[in-house]
Amino acid sequence: MKPERRILVVLPHPDDESFGLAGTLAMQIENGAQVTYACLTLGEMGRNMGIPPFASRVTLPAIRKEELAASCLAIGIQDLRMLGLHDKMIEFEDQKQLDGQIEALVRELQPTLIITFYPGYSVHPDHDATGAAVIRTLGRMAHEERPPVYCMAFGDNIEQAIGKPDVIHEVQDYLQQKMASIQAHRSQFQAAELLGTRKLDDQEIRDRFGTERFWTYPFA
Repeated sequence: MKPERRILVVLPHPDDESFGLAGTLAMQIENGAQVTYACLTLGEMGRNMGIPPFASRVTLPAIRKEELAASCLAIGIQDLRMLGLHDKMIEFEDQKQLDGQIEALVRELQPTLIITFYPGYSVHPDHDATGAAVIRTLGRMAHEERPPVYCMAFGDNIEQAIGKPDVIHEVQDYLQQKMASIQAHRSQFQAAELLGTRKLDDQEIRDRFGTERFWTYPFA
């Protein structure tokens, strides 16, 4: 894995950083990278309220904000930016304003790598809209100024649509940080929902969470 100097992560929800990315970030941070995580919403429209429920529609935003901070602490992220947009509404945001916020971050931070979702191949409309905003913004930059963008993608037949991931990180040595990040989001991923009716053993955790895959976005 190439060490990065500064990474900008742009994702819409608390917990988006946990499953597909936490190990990579923990590894890069250990190697000296500075990571900024721009989280667009607080996931306040999420349906999960804990098992058994301990949140409500009123208290969920504050709870998810605390969970996000705990997840970042587990990974080692020191610079968390909460942009305060509305959950499940990213696709309806003013594109000029959203793109401007992303561009301002890029200009401020001068990242050597940006990580987001692959637009159109990320299951959730907020995921797709966030990735699209990042790609639009970076697409307007001169080639020599544009950092590479690693995208997470999900779904059936994904490789037939966009090919195989070209960046694969083995993160078994960082599963402690990754699992702590996942478990920090208690309202969304408590043990019964995350792991099923029994606790996963170490080998199952390595098999399920030990590899992280990305697609480098192919700007024209």
